Amino acid sequence: MKKVAIIYGPPGAGKGTQANLLASALGFIHFDTGKYLEQLVNDPALQNDPIIQREKANFNAGVLCTPEWVLEIVRKKVNHLSNAGFSLAFSGSPRTMFEAFGDEKNESLLSVFEKEFGKENIFVFLLQVKSETSILRNSRRLICSVCGTVLLTNSYSGQTCPLCDASLRRRSLDVPEVIRVRLKEYAERTEPIIQNMRERGYSIHEIDGEPAPFQVFEEIKKVISG
Repeated sequence: MKKVAIIYGPPGAGKGTQANLLASALGFIHFDTGKYLEQLVNDPALQNDPIIQREKANFNAGVLCTPEWVLEIVRKKVNHLSNAGFSLAFSGSPRTMFEAFGDEKNESLLSVFEKEFGKENIFVFLLQVKSETSILRNSRRLICSVCGTVLLTNSYSGQTCPLCDASLRRRSLDVPEVIRVRLKEYAERTEPIIQNMRERGYSIHEIDGEPAPFQVFEEIKKVISG
């Protein structure tokens, strides 16, 4: 049976890591909205598009991309993946009230999820970590420029990826100043979604995100597997 896992939490909470674990252990497709948007705004073939330029400026500043734009491209992708029979894991998406609940002109992502998967098959998780943990984890993060492996500088001192030997990079949004902006954006624009979901009858599974990722995953797996 197809399922959707929505994993929320502040920057550095481990949303992407847990979505990847769902993909590798339980066969979900990790639809990393942030990575998908990053690929779009940095696509060399799209750099003359004024909308892409606008969204690239937002992305690099740590500000959320325009909700109408995000909603349209994500909604199309969800339909495509669902029609192919996949379960999906989302790391921090939908990110705004508009993306989650839409309006009279725009169908919401939650509406699409309910139609494609059934409300009973939508699982919402909230990973709880302290602000200082968020800043520390993100500021230590490096990403492989080819395979996307994530490494922390406190546990790895190499100059290239240990898996494919490609160069490592630090994302423009993983510096302390931008992380603080992202934390503010999360509090103001994403946390209200969780309360709204509660009011609409969704169960929010709150999980401590401070322990090691495998320990956090055990708690998520218990919920997903019933």
